[in-house]
Amino acid sequence: MESISGTEVRLTQYARGGGCACKIPPGELEEVLAGLARPSEHLVVGAEHGDDAAVVALDSSSGVVATTDFFTPVVDDPYTWGRIAAANALSDVYAMGGRPVVAVNLLCWPRETLPMELAAEVLRGGADTARAAGCPVGGGHSVDDAEPKYGMAVTGVVDLDRMLRNDSGRPGLPLSLTKPLGIGVLNTRHKATGEVFPQAIAAMTELNDRASAAAVSAEVRCATDVTGFGLLGHLYKLVRASGVSAVLHADAVGYLDGAREAAKDGFVSGGTRRNLAWVEPHVGFGAVGEIEQLLLADAQTSGGLLVAGEVPGAPVIGQLVPAGQASITVR
Repeated sequence: MESISGTEVRLTQYARGGGCACKIPPGELEEVLAGLARPSEHLVVGAEHGDDAAVVALDSSSGVVATTDFFTPVVDDPYTWGRIAAANALSDVYAMGGRPVVAVNLLCWPRETLPMELAAEVLRGGADTARAAGCPVGGGHSVDDAEPKYGMAVTGVVDLDRMLRNDSGRPGLPLSLTKPLGIGVLNTRHKATGEVFPQAIAAMTELNDRASAAAVSAEVRCATDVTGFGLLGHLYKLVRASGVSAVLHADAVGYLDGAREAAKDGFVSGGTRRNLAWVEPHVGFGAVGEIEQLLLADAQTSGGLLVAGEVPGAPVIGQLVPAGQASITVR
């Protein structure tokens, strides 16, 4: 962490929320977007199912993937925050089975409150992650803002015949999750206490490129990434778009070390609680307790891919089933 006049700067204290937990609640967002989708002969994937990115056909076999993602600080170290934000933005292209080809920065900065040297570190972190992804950064846009925010708009390419989308799920397909959950509660604990969790940083900075490539190679056609709406929220969007239901095996879901303890100690973001409230009418929880429910709805930042299919090395956490009374049944 950097300092101002010898005082340690904690970037997370300059924002009300943190990471993808600061998203507008999914229910409110859907009300705003209702009726705004406009069909186009070239738009292969638009806003109709809330997929991870838009896809426009270039020709009969290839398409352009377009996405953007930015958020307030999720960690106090500026370089690490830049790395996480870039990995999170790039993930939307990977979640479509695509390859990122160029990115531009999106930076909001309180220039009279925080030194521009810290902003430079954020941008350096983003550039290093994009470079690791083989994706050049070609400039961007910045504004003077009361809260620091950073992210990227990313453009990629995809083979239309091998694309991953959230409306292609079919009954009988297993569900795999490529990263453990718990990022949200650990980030909330970090914001409240300053304690650093290397396991959460490692998960958030890990690119989803290999998981995406493995899914495409396995001829998977349905996937999404797990970010601000939590596992349950993103799974609900997938089953709703696909016209199916899902059975989720709670004991098969992996968690980062310390996540369950953080949840039990009350380090649960408002975003996570809103996620749970949104999906609760559509989920049969059975005997699953409140802590487990909150963890399954935990707002992730730069989480893994939720894949309707098997991915080598990723645990199978459930399966898609024919549409039933509950969109998701947790056992």
